[in-house]
Amino acid sequence: MGEANACVGTGLAGGRMVVRPPACAPGPAAENVIAGNVIGYGGTAGKIFLNGQAGERFLIRNSGVTAVVEGVGDHGCEYMTGGRALILGPTGVNFGAGMTGGVAYVYDRDNDFDLRCNPDTVDLEPVLPGSSDEEELLGLLREHLAATGSVRAGELLADWSEVRGRFVKVLPVEYRRALLARRAKTESEAERVQR
Repeated sequence: MGEANACVGTGLAGGRMVVRPPACAPGPAAENVIAGNVIGYGGTAGKIFLNGQAGERFLIRNSGVTAVVEGVGDHGCEYMTGGRALILGPTGVNFGAGMTGGVAYVYDRDNDFDLRCNPDTVDLEPVLPGSSDEEELLGLLREHLAATGSVRAGELLADWSEVRGRFVKVLPVEYRRALLARRAKTESEAERVQR
C-alpha cells in the first residue's frame, strides 16, 4: 500500500498490480495522485488497479494490459495497440494520440472529454444499455472496487442508471476499420457456405 513512483508496471507481462492509499491517508483517493508518469508502458498482459490518479503517459504503447485508474494526466493511452483502460475521472489533453488498438472507457462527468482527446486517431461512442461494453465496464468497476476499496467505483456502481450515460467508449479509428473488415469477411464466408 502507498504511493507508486513513475514507470510502475513497465513491460508488465502478467499478474495483477494493486496500488491504494493507506487507510490513514488524508483526502479522497480519487482526487489525489497515487502513481507517477508512464504507468504500464509497453505492457503485454496483466492488470493494474490504481485507487487514485496517475501522471502523464498512462498506458502508452500498451498492447495487452487492462488497467483502471481514477484520473490521468496528458497523453493517456498514447500509441496503445491493445488492452483495456478504464478512467474514472479527469484526463489531460491529447488522450489516445496514435492509438491503433485496444479500448478505453472514460467517465466524462462534465461532458467535455471530446476537447481533450485526439480526434484524428480515435472515435467516441456511448456505452449503450445491455451492450457487451456495459457488461465489460461493470465488470472492471466491480473488480476495481474489490481490489482497492475505491469509493469512486462504489459510488458509480450505486448510481449506475444515472452515470452510465456519462461514460464514453474510446475506439481507435484503425481498430474500427479492422473490426468492420473482419465482420464483412465473416459474413461473406457464411453466405458462401449457405449457397
